[in-house]
Amino acid sequence: MMNELIFPLSEIVMKLKTTLRGTVCYATLLAIVPTIAFAEPFSVKVDGLDRGQFANEQVYGGFGCHGANVSPHISWAHVPAGTKSIVINIHDPDAPTGGLGWTHWQVVNIPPSQTSIKKGASNHAELLPAGAVETLTDFGASAYGGPCPPQGESHRYIVTASALTVPSIDVKAASSPALVAYQMHGKVIGQARYVARYHRSME
Repeated sequence: MMNELIFPLSEIVMKLKTTLRGTVCYATLLAIVPTIAFAEPFSVKVDGLDRGQFANEQVYGGFGCHGANVSPHISWAHVPAGTKSIVINIHDPDAPTGGLGWTHWQVVNIPPSQTSIKKGASNHAELLPAGAVETLTDFGASAYGGPCPPQGESHRYIVTASALTVPSIDVKAASSPALVAYQMHGKVIGQARYVARYHRSME
């Protein structure tokens, strides 16, 4: 009779210990999860768009397009820890270039303390973040070139903010998009993307 009482009691104690361990672990997990869950993600956005579409002010002035070619205001937030510089790129993956796309704007060596590029900053060094450099686009100029897809087409324009582990990359204003990408390789610790669009009507 005594053994019958002892064995069930020991089983109860063991189950209680297991339950308590599980409770402690679960409580610890609950304490950690909010820190992870509420960490704000790296993000980028373009202001001045009309329901996600580029306005005529930002459209290219050439190739049959009649926009003002004003570079947009671009802002970003919550850069990853350890970021030493930012690179901003606008790329059209739908351009008819055999899958290469089209680079519309690229600004490198932006200090991590900066959180935006002002509207109309392209070709105006005083409006760009200190130390920032505009590099070559596929228009052949070191400046912003707005959307200008073929007539009747709608294209995506992917705005990418890249966080780098170095204060600057070794490029100049005359550096090509490929060279910029090469110099960024292995130095990117985070990227944020925003997809804007533009539809060109038939004329």
